Amino acid sequence: MTPPDGASPPRDVSSAPFKPLAMKGPEVSVDRRPDGSIVITSNHAPGEGPRSIAHLIAAKAAEHPDRPYLKQREPNHGPWRGVTYGEAHRAVEGVAQWLIDQKLQPHDSVMILSGNSIEHALMTLGAYTAGVPAAPISPAYSLISTDHAKLKHCFEKVAPRVVFAQSGAMFAGALATLKALDPSLLVITADGAGEGAITFAEVAATTPTAAVAAARDAVGPATVAKYLFTSGSTGLPKAVPQTHGMMAGVIAGQEGLRTDVPTDEVPQSLEWMPWSHISAGNIGFNAVIWGGGTLHIDEGKPLPGMFETTIKNLYEVSPIVFGSAPIAFSMLAEAMENDPVLRRSFFKNLRYMGYGGATLSNDVYERIQALAVAETGHRIPLTTMYGATETQGITVTHWITERVGLVGLPLPGIQLKLAPSGSKYEVRVKGPTVAAGYHKDPERTAAAFDEEGFYKLGDAARFVDPDDPAKGLVFDGRVTEDFKLDSGTWVSVGVLRPDLVAACSPYIHDAVITGQDKAFIGAMLWPSPAGLAALVADPGPGTPLEKLVAILKDRLAAFNAAAGGSSRRVARFTILTEPPSIDAGEITDKGYINQRCVLERRADRVEALYAKTPGEGVFAV
Repeated sequence: MTPPDGASPPRDVSSAPFKPLAMKGPEVSVDRRPDGSIVITSNHAPGEGPRSIAHLIAAKAAEHPDRPYLKQREPNHGPWRGVTYGEAHRAVEGVAQWLIDQKLQPHDSVMILSGNSIEHALMTLGAYTAGVPAAPISPAYSLISTDHAKLKHCFEKVAPRVVFAQSGAMFAGALATLKALDPSLLVITADGAGEGAITFAEVAATTPTAAVAAARDAVGPATVAKYLFTSGSTGLPKAVPQTHGMMAGVIAGQEGLRTDVPTDEVPQSLEWMPWSHISAGNIGFNAVIWGGGTLHIDEGKPLPGMFETTIKNLYEVSPIVFGSAPIAFSMLAEAMENDPVLRRSFFKNLRYMGYGGATLSNDVYERIQALAVAETGHRIPLTTMYGATETQGITVTHWITERVGLVGLPLPGIQLKLAPSGSKYEVRVKGPTVAAGYHKDPERTAAAFDEEGFYKLGDAARFVDPDDPAKGLVFDGRVTEDFKLDSGTWVSVGVLRPDLVAACSPYIHDAVITGQDKAFIGAMLWPSPAGLAALVADPGPGTPLEKLVAILKDRLAAFNAAAGGSSRRVARFTILTEPPSIDAGEITDKGYINQRCVLERRADRVEALYAKTPGEGVFAV
């Protein structure tokens, strides 16, 4: 990117002030127990939260019925269409009445197959209002999977009586699969397509009766609002009941940290992350309603050929807060470095940014800050929230810090326990945001909680500074992924893998770490499409693969030189050309790699890494 005066944006912006962050500072109490465990709680009290999300949407519609609530592009990046809070509430009550008319009960469910859309949101809120759980399923289970195994598994877990899809034609295969399992299944599609399908407009137009208000009044904190499915990184997805009290607990926790005074300004947001997962589907979705904001549904994604849609939307939507995965931050930085118009629009109203799902690299952080300073003269605060499907958000970095990779400190109302696990501390949590267990799975439920009722996340964390807990916690890998070399040295996979990918950026998309009971660490690397494209375009000598190997050897040698020990030095690597398989369980629909599954499925490649004479396609660093 080139600023208006033609000079490159500054790289060292450490002296520039931060924009103010309207949140309370870190204040925690720490109980160090005789058994070695550490319990951490926020000294800030939770704020006010709603009785339920069903009551919340009704209250916001009454408060500002004409305010825009949801907006979405017409196909092919057409004009925005949308609904106000009042229009949304009328449709929500129509959906609720229709579900009541079909005699759906709290033990039933409404399964949603398609991605984010206005109709998806209204269907969900209608189910909330009727007291019937919604069950949003990753579209990948319907559209990418070839055997629909995960879709059928999810269907059998929650036994829906109603299923919704945006497009009857696009989801025809998945709908046929589900109808074969239950011929009495009621199908609703937004476009009316599909054999026997009912149009969403017809459902939403149902005239509400007093039964809707009665159903809403019966909804309380213990009512199950939805079933969310885990990512499936450790087997088939598990169904986690999400109560209204859990979702309200996140809102109350966040309110307990706020210091800003409510204004008449309508928050604008742009969201691409899927509502079938906790971050966007619960935390972000509910926060928009709580703040009375306008949510623009972004049909772009941080993928080559799709991020352009996000960029086009950011020319028109200037968010107050921008949250996304670190990969989107990287692509956004690159786009703004070459487009001052985009930079101007993006930073126009921005107060802070939030990332989650993975660690943000220092390089991307510095580029974002250079862009912010070039445009506004200020650095932008970056926050992050950490949690899981079973817990909602449980920690947040709610103070200004120059350090990336923190998981923050517990939200008000949450108890966080660090339990000794070998040389690490496993994260465990208790509080109003935590689920009681898994749906129809008592064995996994019993195994998921410790003797004090703390949910065990399987992640490890440690204090940035043990002598100053207020500086926060940092992610320390997955307890279950770590392994020992034959020397007895522990390898922290969850920390090493993202560091390795960052060191090889932008040529590597993801990696799997090998070496359990072996003499050295190996790596199986997936090249990034953007990196390969750059090598194809490079006129220099050699094939793209030869160029890639040479670059990776140099990058990994430099990484090893600064590694500091055998637990972080990579001796050999191989390049994977077959993409990770969602049907085989190698990758979740969120894009997370199942390390163990890849190692088992590609055991021949692992064997080649450790052969006395390196196998074909194996390269020494």
